[in-house]
Amino acid sequence: MDDTYDVVVIGAGPGGEVLADRIVRAGLTAAVVEAEAVGGECSYWACVPSKALLRPGAALESARSVAGAREAVTGALDPAAVLARRDRFTARGDDSGQADWLRGAGITLVRGHGRLAGERRVAVTTAAGGLRTLSARRAVVLSPGTEAARPSAPGLDGIGAWTSREATAAEAVPTRLVVIGGVVACEMATAWASLGSAVTLLVRDQALLNGWEPCAAEEVARGLTGLGVTIRFGVSATRATRDARTRAVTVETDDGAALVCDEVLLAVGRRPRTADLGLDSVGLPAGSWLPVDDTCRVTSLDGDWLYAVGDVNGRAPLTHMAKYQARACAAAIAGRAAGRRADTGRWQPWSAHADGVAAAQAVFTRPEIARVGLTERAARDAGMAVRAVEYRIDDVAGAALYADGYRGHAKLVIDETRGVVVGCTFTGPAATELIHTATVAVVGEVPIERLWHAVPAFPTVSEVWLRLFEAYGL
Repeated sequence: MDDTYDVVVIGAGPGGEVLADRIVRAGLTAAVVEAEAVGGECSYWACVPSKALLRPGAALESARSVAGAREAVTGALDPAAVLARRDRFTARGDDSGQADWLRGAGITLVRGHGRLAGERRVAVTTAAGGLRTLSARRAVVLSPGTEAARPSAPGLDGIGAWTSREATAAEAVPTRLVVIGGVVACEMATAWASLGSAVTLLVRDQALLNGWEPCAAEEVARGLTGLGVTIRFGVSATRATRDARTRAVTVETDDGAALVCDEVLLAVGRRPRTADLGLDSVGLPAGSWLPVDDTCRVTSLDGDWLYAVGDVNGRAPLTHMAKYQARACAAAIAGRAAGRRADTGRWQPWSAHADGVAAAQAVFTRPEIARVGLTERAARDAGMAVRAVEYRIDDVAGAALYADGYRGHAKLVIDETRGVVVGCTFTGPAATELIHTATVAVVGEVPIERLWHAVPAFPTVSEVWLRLFEAYGL
């Protein structure tokens, strides 16, 4: 068997899939190596199942927020139906459909654990224990993703604590759940509280969601409390033990409390899945993040043959940004293969900007929050002459029609020197559907004098844009 391809990709998550497809479309050959499931973390244990768990609660709340529909709602969520719907989206881990898509696109799928074995070489250990070596004419692309990090409190490793994987794949609703962490913790606290869990959220700091505008963090905290979640700020777990007979877990905290629960969810961050990737075979440290340039070429290695896309390069750990990077990376590899410069064309100079500060982020709590660009504080720290403009979305006619008692907040951060929006945050029902307009404004550096002419339809929630610009003085 000829195991030589133009490009060999390690990791069949969203980034790896998109990159291989683009490579084949460019007339080159590609093989993708995957040890788990084609589709990666997002399809089976992250974005897709978590949003499937969160959507029913949001839909029920939406129905109850409108008089006339409210009276027709007579029951609560059906946990079994919610979990069954989630399973339809994840196919319970069956990746045959996505594997068939790869093959149909002309991409070779190699099942097994892939490791670098020197320049342009990948050694694959198959499930049966065999060894297969692939060679790349042009490039090897690393797209292994990340895995859950674990805090160092004694006992947490020995109690069978959940990570995001177990939290999104659980087969039953825990009666009592302790959650430790940030964004993922807030989403999963929302999901399981909606399904009937008594949830306690431990937050090490004095506020949720560091790095977000305070208005967004405050709204999420208010929403979680409204769902019955107990939030304990400034508290860390110091020890955890599980009773061998009752299976209950006791979590001790640094303020002297002892919380009894059925499960503990650790959602305290991610680390790169590079410990067993063979990086040492090319002189790179095992377990490290992989810094890249704007074409996703690994910068700590000479030559133009090793690339890294997605979470593993640390630029923007988001599924949509992994796909964006994959498109940019494939264009660079194909361009270099054809003898063209890789730093020309549609991916420059915006690639660094779009998967950096201009990467849109959405959190599906209740209320939802979404942001793009810089916060006011980050913009000021960067030395910009900025002006922040805020408006209560509640006061927009379209929002009042959307839901009785609609509650939401909008904030723009404007660079006064250039007259452009450099940051935007929305909170409220369906706020995640509002953020793309702001993304276009930030990435396109559209002057606010021009944005004023982009008139939102009446009566929609998007009319908040008009109100923001009126508050600015336009």
